[in-house]
Amino acid sequence: MSETHPGPVRVALVDDQQLVRAGFRMVIDSQPDLTVAVEASDGAQALRLLADHPVDVVLMDVRMPTMDGLTATSHLTAAPDAPRVVVLTTFDLDEYVLEAIRAGASGFLLKDAPPEEMLAAVRTVHRGDAVIAPSSTRRLLEHLVTALPTSAPATDPRHTALTGLTDREREVLVLMARGLSNGEIAGELFVAEATVKTHVGRVLAKLDARDRVQAVVVAYETGLVRPGG
Repeated sequence: MSETHPGPVRVALVDDQQLVRAGFRMVIDSQPDLTVAVEASDGAQALRLLADHPVDVVLMDVRMPTMDGLTATSHLTAAPDAPRVVVLTTFDLDEYVLEAIRAGASGFLLKDAPPEEMLAAVRTVHRGDAVIAPSSTRRLLEHLVTALPTSAPATDPRHTALTGLTDREREVLVLMARGLSNGEIAGELFVAEATVKTHVGRVLAKLDARDRVQAVVVAYETGLVRPGG
């Protein structure tokens, strides 16, 4: 993630629809702790601008001319001190979103989500968490993984990584995959939220996942969690 700096969280808006960007900018700039630092109409322009204007969080559309959001996300997240990326989507773009998550996006947000949900998403990924908690996103995640043909083969190294989890860590991962926040997991397991944070940190380290959503994808793709389960 880009290095910490004083002042508001810097946001980049990448979408080929000017009205969408204008609406997002109005909402984001109304918050004292957030500011829109960069606007781009496609992935290629975003990469050029972000090379000289670092930001903390990128709101990235999927379908754009010149360079789509999936390719741009892959380039962005491969760079050192990469910003967090939240992919903007609709239900008809499932396969693109899943690939964006695999490419390193920290979450996804439905384009018609209410403004407060979008603002929460920016703040959440800036803290280093993933955007999987809202019920709409939880449903989308389950909708996404139904597109997976089969579970990863037993030879996949992620299965080995899963065997390294303790029973409690596996329990925490399953609840993460169901979209529960740390506080909700703490309530479910009757433990302190600080304890859950410790477990989550260990799960991410053992799975070599850059954030929660990456760990959740591993849980689904290895068959630890099933859609609707």
